[in-house]
Amino acid sequence: MTRGGQGLVRVAVVVRSGAVPLWWLGVFAAGIGVLVPGVTGRRIGVIAGAALFLVTAAVVALLRRKRYVALAGGAARAGKHDVLQDRAVTARNWRRGHRWWLLLAFLAALGSAFAVPAAGGMLLAGVGAGLRLKAAWLGSLERGSEELLWVRVDWLSPRAGAPAGKRIKAYRATGIAAGDAAPGGARRRGGVLV
Repeated sequence: MTRGGQGLVRVAVVVRSGAVPLWWLGVFAAGIGVLVPGVTGRRIGVIAGAALFLVTAAVVALLRRKRYVALAGGAARAGKHDVLQDRAVTARNWRRGHRWWLLLAFLAALGSAFAVPAAGGMLLAGVGAGLRLKAAWLGSLERGSEELLWVRVDWLSPRAGAPAGKRIKAYRATGIAAGDAAPGGARRRGGVLV
């Protein structure tokens, strides 16, 4: 970074970074957990797990929306010396910062199968699905305003997460074609700017 530029990371990419590992860890934990009869039995475990999945996905998707909207509404234009972090680097930093939490969540989901089969894994998958829905909502917010939302790297949590946390003072905005991620944080397809 030169002449006062800041390292910026895409808000939607940070949100989306947890979706894939949480989804797959949840699916694996639920798949393994359904093999265990558990205290409640498989049928009750799967029904409870389905309810947990739906509720968790909805709660995670809706959590802190007002904060995101407020930060997006006050977003200042990014400067020409700001450095935009690549999508892959953002995802890697998030996963590296959360690897122990992911492992503990997976082990807890597996352990819960002895009480309620598959429910813990489905809860974990619900968190992943909720993050994916939140990233998609951020993408629609970005498309509506025709600008991408960024946040300073040094304002994120020590584990490279919480893009709407207490440490975040403001967002920056760029044109819709900036960076290597499409609105919502997905990879741009075929290098085409959207």
